[in-house]
Amino acid sequence: MSNTPHEIQDEFPELVGKMHELKASDERFAQLLEDYREINRGIHRAETEVEPVGDAQMETMRKQRMVLKDEIYGMLTKA
Repeated sequence: MSNTPHEIQDEFPELVGKMHELKASDERFAQLLEDYREINRGIHRAETEVEPVGDAQMETMRKQRMVLKDEIYGMLTKA
């Protein structure tokens, strides 16, 4: 288990410029980034035991993060 938050800009450093452009021009994309940030922070808080959660909740949160990451990447590569 990693205690390092998986910030979206660190996941796709080569696409940071596109992220900024899409965030400014596409409300849906901006909301996806915010949703990713929130779930990612929740996972980090759980991993560092600031706000512990059960195994099932952690699995659900990680799956949500993965779905958001895939959708964000899809939008970035189509832009």
